Amino acid sequence: MTDNVKTSDWWRSATIYQIYPRSFADSNGDGLGDLPGITQRLPELESLFLDAIWLSPFFTSPQKDAGYDVADYCDVDPRFGTLGDFDDLLAESHRLGMRVLIDLVPNHTSDQHEWFTAAVAAGPGSEERTHYLFRDGKGATGELPPNNWLSVFGGSAWERLTAPDGTPEQWYLHIFDVSQPDLDWTSEWVREQFREILRFWLRRGVDGFRVDVAHGLAKKEGLPDFTPPADPSSVATVEYPYWAQPGVHEIYRDWHTVLQEFGPDRVLCAEAWVEPLSDLANWVRPDEMQQAFNFTFLEAKWSAPAIRTAIETSIEAFDAVGAVATWVLSNHDVLRHASRLGMNPPPPQGTGVGPRTEPKPDEALGLRRARAETLMMLALPGGAYLYQGEELGLPEDTEIPDSARQDPSFFRQHSPLHYGRDGCRVPIPWEADAPGYGFSPNGASWLPQPKSWARFARDQQPAPQEAHEYATNTHTLSLYRRALELRRINQFGLGTLTWLDGYGDDALAFTVEAIRTITVISNLGTKPLRLPAGKPLVFSERPWLDRPLDELPPNTTIWMTDAD
Repeated sequence: MTDNVKTSDWWRSATIYQIYPRSFADSNGDGLGDLPGITQRLPELESLFLDAIWLSPFFTSPQKDAGYDVADYCDVDPRFGTLGDFDDLLAESHRLGMRVLIDLVPNHTSDQHEWFTAAVAAGPGSEERTHYLFRDGKGATGELPPNNWLSVFGGSAWERLTAPDGTPEQWYLHIFDVSQPDLDWTSEWVREQFREILRFWLRRGVDGFRVDVAHGLAKKEGLPDFTPPADPSSVATVEYPYWAQPGVHEIYRDWHTVLQEFGPDRVLCAEAWVEPLSDLANWVRPDEMQQAFNFTFLEAKWSAPAIRTAIETSIEAFDAVGAVATWVLSNHDVLRHASRLGMNPPPPQGTGVGPRTEPKPDEALGLRRARAETLMMLALPGGAYLYQGEELGLPEDTEIPDSARQDPSFFRQHSPLHYGRDGCRVPIPWEADAPGYGFSPNGASWLPQPKSWARFARDQQPAPQEAHEYATNTHTLSLYRRALELRRINQFGLGTLTWLDGYGDDALAFTVEAIRTITVISNLGTKPLRLPAGKPLVFSERPWLDRPLDELPPNTTIWMTDAD
């Protein structure tokens, strides 16, 4: 393992790249990405100056929810490979200087997990049923659900079992799909199983875990009825009985001690949709997790005051607990930011964009803004996550036909305008002229790939051979490579941010003091912005390094430094 992989507290400034295995690289032509495919492509990721990769689930699963319905936490689904393939991937990543985080899904299992099948078979009142949230129904014969909770994917959050003789039985809770029964985290048995799951992967050498639905494990005692607010803006002020309950923190303090058994450099990252940020900071206190995705930043509208508030509040909240912010703009659950930023307003999270959506994203505007906000993000102190394909400038696929969709939320919502998350999960392009754009050897693809994606293929975005060539290179991939190289060399992730005023209401301007101090200016308005004299350009998302720059066009970010 190389030296930069051994560094303790590496996560405080790390750039981590999310790999969605089924859509990254298919080595055997079955149309589904796999672990050997990832291993083959790792050298191309090394060229991005990454500190780590994060793998979305590859565990044994019926794949009702793309692997987030786990049937065995300690084995690899044969569709993705074997444990030996995982060990090879891990070894090669470490050889190349990249750590490996894996996804852990502790809120629920698959209904085909042996724990759940045993609980169903054991019947009401059994010890096995205490591992999940089984309850008797309401009504004269138990015909009504235990409460009025709704699934995130649509419909009731409860499903009633039927006994082998056809008799209606108890209900079980599933905050997500009916195939994903929620575990009962008041059970010490459940807690011990997950301690051993953590140890299983830590012994194999993984460097940490991204924790799915990290805010959902604890439910309010008594499971009281709850009706979500109709106004999304009020969500932060409402207590949900199944989100962000205080009991989750005891669980993560326990996990923290497990990771400490393997050294101080193993990490936990929370997927926790929690507001305000002062509450989210509770997930990254010194004895809990190390990172928590900053969805407040991700969801901030394209507005200088809104983004500045998100950044200021984030740094203040996380600094108060001795942690750092973890910035992110795209992932496998949200509209790719190259499309989201081309919509005003974008649809609610999880709704997606499809053939019947009007208006469609403005692709050119979305990509300009995405490049600008990415360059802004990569200068911020703290950690940063990237989602596969964003470095290519990939937009959301908005034309997937209904017949090809696979996201369970699409089927449960029963709405012609709810498309779900498939559009951001389409297999990525590697070579423009290869079958399946090089994703698979024969062109097979579990989701159809747009015919327009050849221009985004990696081989169509060659890396400049000399630094001066960045001056005329317009490729998004070159932007990411150079920005990430400068971020690493100058350790901007460990820097100190100071705001600069005087640029108007449509601009964001700040300095980051690190090994090198830079001035970052983003023009989020519709008119050119006058720039300060005497500061040479370090880097821009536009190819202007070959001439002086007096004005900053709209939807553009630059990095500048004091003259030598």
